[in-house]
This record gives sequence, C-alpha cells and structure tokens, in this order.
Amino acid sequence: MQIQEHVELAERTTLGVGGRARYFVELKAEADVPAAVAWAEAHDLPVFVLGGGSNLLVSDHGFAGLVLHMAIGGIYDSCDSCESCESRELGEGVLEAGAGELWDDVVAAGVARGWAGIECLSGIPGLAGATPVQNVGAYGQEVASAITRVRAWDRAQSEWVELEAGACGFQYRSSRFNQMDRERFVITRVGFKLRPGGAAEIGYPELRRRFPDGAPALGAVREAVLDIRRGKAMLAGQVRSAGSFFKNPVLSAGEWANLAARVEGPIPQFAAGRAGIKVPAAWLIEQAGFSKGYRALAGGVGLSPQHALAIVNRDHARATAVVGLARRIQLAVDARFGIRLEPEPVQLGFHPGEEV
Repeated sequence: MQIQEHVELAERTTLGVGGRARYFVELKAEADVPAAVAWAEAHDLPVFVLGGGSNLLVSDHGFAGLVLHMAIGGIYDSCDSCESCESRELGEGVLEAGAGELWDDVVAAGVARGWAGIECLSGIPGLAGATPVQNVGAYGQEVASAITRVRAWDRAQSEWVELEAGACGFQYRSSRFNQMDRERFVITRVGFKLRPGGAAEIGYPELRRRFPDGAPALGAVREAVLDIRRGKAMLAGQVRSAGSFFKNPVLSAGEWANLAARVEGPIPQFAAGRAGIKVPAAWLIEQAGFSKGYRALAGGVGLSPQHALAIVNRDHARATAVVGLARRIQLAVDARFGIRLEPEPVQLGFHPGEEV
C-alpha cells in the first residue's frame, strides 16, 4: 500500500473536472482497507472511496483528505463448488464481484451464464462496489432486486461486516450507504442473486417496442440496452459527463395534480409503486427551455446532443461552470413546474453553499 500526494482527480472521473486529492491510495486487497482507514484517522483526515468516477462531481478545490481508489477485482460464481446448495434448489445463482470490478463486466458475466436479473443494467459505467451505494437502476431494473449481500469494512465498529439486502436501506437511487451511513462503510465485495434460465425483463417501454413478440434471450436484451444507451451517448467514453445529472422525480398525488394543472397535453410518466408517479427529468428539463445540445454562453459546459439529462464538459470546464448550469436548470424547472430536481452525482470537496 503506497500513499501518494497531490493526485489529480479530474482525469479519474468521467466528467473530467475538479482539483487534486491531498492524499491518494489504491486498494488492491482487503487487508489494505483497514490499514488505509487507520492511517487517515491517525492523521485526522476525511476519507472518500473512489470507484470508476462515473457518478462524481469533484470541486475545483479538490479533496483535502485521503482518497481510497477501489481496485479489488474478481468475478466468480459462489455456487460453483456446491451444486446441491439451497440456492441451486431454489433456482438461484449467486454471482460475487470485487468492488473494483467494472460493472458492465459483471453484467456480461451474468448474461453469459444465462442468469437473469441484471441484463437491463448493461452499459452503466462505474464499478461493482458503487452499485449498492446509489441503488443503480435503468430500463425497469434496480440492482437492489438482485443484491443478496454486501461485504464492507465498518469504520464505526472497526470490523468486517456482511450486510444482507434487507439491511442496506434501499430506496429509489439511494441506500444507507449514501444516506444515514454515508462514509461509514468501505464496500469490498457484492453478491448478486440471479435466476439461472430465467426470463429477461422487458417491461420498460423502449424494450417492449424492440421485442413485440416477447421472450427474448438475455443476450439480445443486453445488446438492445447497449444500443439504446449508445444512441443517447450514455456509454462510457462517448461524452465527458457524469451520466444522468438529475434524478427522475417521484411525485405524490398532490404534486402530480399540481403538475397536470400547469401542462397542456399528455405528460410522460412511469409507475413508481406505492411511492407515487415518476416523471422523466429529461422531459421536464427540455420543457423548461434546455434542449438537447444546449451550450452555455461561457464555461465550456452544456447538455449532451443525445440526452438532456446529461451535463457535459465540452471544453476544459471547471466544476463551478457545471454547478452553475445545474442550478440554472433547477431554477427553470422549479419556476415552470414547481418541481425541484435533485442531483444524482456525489459532490466531493465543495465548501458549504457551493454544491448543487
């Protein structure tokens, strides 16, 4: 374990903005985790766990603490050596992934095994260890429905823990890991309970239109999702962005009535169970005057030409410019619809009052 100083963070994020980390260490083994955390505590430093940098906005100040870069890899079938185990009898397969493994490689591994449950999450950038933090979801699936356990170092108790899915506090795009227990756990491994031979999920409208006859193979659904994301420039490397910058708002009955009173014509919507009605943030943004391909007059930022939900770094942008555009979008949507959009990316190193 080698602790580095003054490491640039912009190049380690998909958005490509932000300053330096005062200290930085790459974690390649579980034994490195408690050692790195103890070093930070001994030096009275805050700690931040960096994965693939795909859902992250770093301030221009950088981060005055220790960044733990997760590099613990590995994908394996935890049932390979126990063909008669309870999971097999229930028609389940458990895929284990190191937190530093590329998430799309995990999805590909599940699809290659013929195991259903995460095929619609293809093409999402980032690492496996970040998926339970945000409860990653897309095209009708959420990772919470597949996660069976999360292994992590508990900084509060200074011990290793294995948390079952029910203990993770999963909600729409959130969990205990980014809410009440933010910064408490350092996730090193995640287990996913999938369905060997299970049917692919094509409940999302864009997928249903591609498979009108139903019953597609898992591989076909994966390729369709990748194609859809490619068309929206939401695959890694297509544009310099943090992916979807705002969460799709989930409205109560009263909030929905207020929105309907402000809009003429149909409003796109998706069911969100008992939580309410989900409205596409991209639609709200475009209706509020920020179309796909929008370019800010200054600052080198704008919106993706393929998707209004992605703020992009067009030309050596600074974090302040990203925040400025995000705030203008929030104000416009609030003024037009009475809805406050919530940002999705983690915001690191900002002084109070500077963040979105």
